[in-house]
Amino acid sequence: MDRRTFVLGTAAAAIQASRLVAWQAAAVELGSIDGSVGGNQFTPSQFLDYLSSIKLTWAMISLPAAVVGDETAIRQIRDHADQLGIRLQLAHGSVCPSSRSFNPQLGTLEEQVSRALKASQIFGAKCMRCILGGDPERPQIEMHIDNMVKAIRGLRSRILDSGVKLAVENHGGDLQAREMKTMIEAVGRDVMGVCLDSGNPVWMLEDPHMTLETLIPYTETCHVRDSAVWKVPEGIAVRWVNMGDGNVDIDGWIRKFIQAKPGLPIIFENLVSARPRIHAIFDPKFWDNWRQMPAWELSRFLAVAEKGTPKTAVPLAAGKTAGQQRIEDLETCVRYTRDLLRRI
Repeated sequence: MDRRTFVLGTAAAAIQASRLVAWQAAAVELGSIDGSVGGNQFTPSQFLDYLSSIKLTWAMISLPAAVVGDETAIRQIRDHADQLGIRLQLAHGSVCPSSRSFNPQLGTLEEQVSRALKASQIFGAKCMRCILGGDPERPQIEMHIDNMVKAIRGLRSRILDSGVKLAVENHGGDLQAREMKTMIEAVGRDVMGVCLDSGNPVWMLEDPHMTLETLIPYTETCHVRDSAVWKVPEGIAVRWVNMGDGNVDIDGWIRKFIQAKPGLPIIFENLVSARPRIHAIFDPKFWDNWRQMPAWELSRFLAVAEKGTPKTAVPLAAGKTAGQQRIEDLETCVRYTRDLLRRI
């Protein structure tokens, strides 16, 4: 092969790859988790009606324990979603028995997971979102990971029989991507995957792109929002913002996501922060919870902060409720993302 043939062949391959990504982007469906419009006291049916009104076709719903165990109520939600052309996923809570987020008053782990798996089956979902915990678990995260691995291994056959995978969220405060990968491999990829959240990495001192690169092979569903990261005297400030208002290259993140996971929807969890979270990285005690973090991972996060500028929250306008602002923010993100998908 001569040089000209090689160059032309390479260019043709690049054009073909670009067209493939554009085709994948055009086919992406959008949805939202109910928390994106928190404060409006929507019932599940009202939430689905609202999503239909803005032409979203996926809904991730968190339900009270009493409803999760009520198959009639679950079927009514599924029937209403079917009428609207909306596909459903369940947002479940903690599946780590030693986590403060786990509520033993709702039954044993097996009982809680069994109910959630049944609800997910009725929803027609292939996965259900769940978590380990949050900030309280970070000081003893290795112990909690071990406990969760042991507990889920004991439920393997039940999970496999259901046909519904556990999609563990890289949740704000608990697990870094490297730790999640190790945990999933220990449990088994046939029963556990990832609910890949684009916003939580900045709470965990991670570049969201590094988190995606680490966890995308395991990803079953997602939560998407944008983030701003910048330097402050104490260290690093992070804040969740509307799509396009951050500095983590959310456009590039979405491109990577749809290229790696064609067919998966983009599900918004749009939670605009009222105030930034401060990582006091110059305080030696801050590092008590992060002793195992490799320097190269931190350097990627610091590089993001280096490019950032302060993003302070805009006060709520007079007469506008927090719920109304949530709706406005979500619709802003939907418009932004639809425009992005047209441009890819």
